[in-house]
Amino acid sequence: MRLTKITLRATVFALGLALAMPMAAPPAQARVAGESFADLAEKLLPGVVNISSSQLVPARGDGRGPEVPLFPPGSPFEQFFKDFMERSRPNGPGGGQAPQRNRPQQRAQSLGSGFIIDPSGIVITNNHVIDGADEITVILQDNTNLKAKLIGRDERTDIAVLKVESDKPLPFVPFGDSDKARVGDWVLAIGNPFGLGGSVTAGIVSARGRNIDQGPYDNFIQTDAAINKGNSGGPLFNMDGEVVGINTAIYSPSGGSIGIGFSIPSNMAKTVVAQLRDFGKARRGWLGVRIQQVSPDIAESVGLKEPSGAMVAGVNDDGPADKGQVKSGDIILKFNDQAVKEMRNLPLLVAQTDIGKDVPVTVWRDGKEVTLHVKVGELPDDAKQAAATPDKPAPGKPTELTGLGVKLAELTPETRGKFQIGADQKGVVITDVEAGSPAAERGLKPGDVIVEVAQQEVKTPADVNDRVEKARKANRKSVLMLVQSGDSPRFIPLPVTPQADRKPG
Repeated sequence: MRLTKITLRATVFALGLALAMPMAAPPAQARVAGESFADLAEKLLPGVVNISSSQLVPARGDGRGPEVPLFPPGSPFEQFFKDFMERSRPNGPGGGQAPQRNRPQQRAQSLGSGFIIDPSGIVITNNHVIDGADEITVILQDNTNLKAKLIGRDERTDIAVLKVESDKPLPFVPFGDSDKARVGDWVLAIGNPFGLGGSVTAGIVSARGRNIDQGPYDNFIQTDAAINKGNSGGPLFNMDGEVVGINTAIYSPSGGSIGIGFSIPSNMAKTVVAQLRDFGKARRGWLGVRIQQVSPDIAESVGLKEPSGAMVAGVNDDGPADKGQVKSGDIILKFNDQAVKEMRNLPLLVAQTDIGKDVPVTVWRDGKEVTLHVKVGELPDDAKQAAATPDKPAPGKPTELTGLGVKLAELTPETRGKFQIGADQKGVVITDVEAGSPAAERGLKPGDVIVEVAQQEVKTPADVNDRVEKARKANRKSVLMLVQSGDSPRFIPLPVTPQADRKPG
């Protein structure tokens, strides 16, 4: 039975397991240590639990059972279960019972792992293991079933805290210091793969600080200890019996372990868990900026020797950065005396900073380093805004940006209406982009608004053209433009060599 589409690129899977899951390919075998892990495993197993969560889901109108259970929209597992359940019908695709009306809801279940960190019954797991559940059961090593209450959960780091009641103190395992975990150190993973119950696998720390594009706070420990679906929320132990990670995802073309697993570092988890216990939610530091990666082209255009740091593409009005005099176009090189080597480092540094703390922020501005001071705020709840979709460009009186394949026009009531641009937006609107031009290659499109060129505001097409010509005369390879696309500002280094002079590469 084909479980998933195997492509040239592997896929990162969340590790929660639904009961309908078939077995995948055999996991990769971990290497054997010089001495047995038996004593350590025996000590740790009682503190690791299985977690069963369930929820009522609408029955399918065709009588073929519930829809895909317990996976958030867009989860890689969503398509996996659609494929599997299509092939699990009694008579294959199109088979099953005749459609019935008013069928009752059905209860869908999923399985995962967790661990106890306090004898009073505090249990840690992944948020995706219990997401949407109306019943959560924690199963101890001796098969004792305890109903669990959700204390708090954090979608951004995929961590959830549960509470169970017991008439006696429960066995627990301690958090360790994940910063001390070195590449090559032995680790044990314990969990509930495929619903089999307490299973122990061994491996090493393969890498640290992994970014798997699951969120702004990616900082995973990678391990080759065999972990599979159902291991989600289970602990990754060091050889001192301390939790250094929470097993969360695997990288695999099939959904089974191939020796590439990812765990949330314990030092990140400890902070989030403490906040969930105290406040019921995670409280994070907030700077109030929108940032982008500093490419070599951007670095060259602003006179920065190396492409490092996080470029500020926008600043929230009256936010911490705004009050601290951070400006759009600044490149943040250090935050709280810690180097920002690349864009993705900054959100994690800010999030882990105490709310209300006054911190130094070093930025690259006007060709030199400037140190500012910012009082860190609290990250507000997400506010989603729909981006405007521009209509097709209309003929007007556009001005062509010489040799770069883009036409510009001033912002007038007519152009604002045509491209659905707000009354407060400033700059110059792009009305047309020639296919294959430098502008098209950099993702510019009709309806985008050029706000700044070479970090100076522009109001007319002539302003833009003047800045471009100055960059050419200064022998710059590109000119930096701040472009507003819908609700998203971004800096784009646009090559300034006219198309006729460009040599084929």
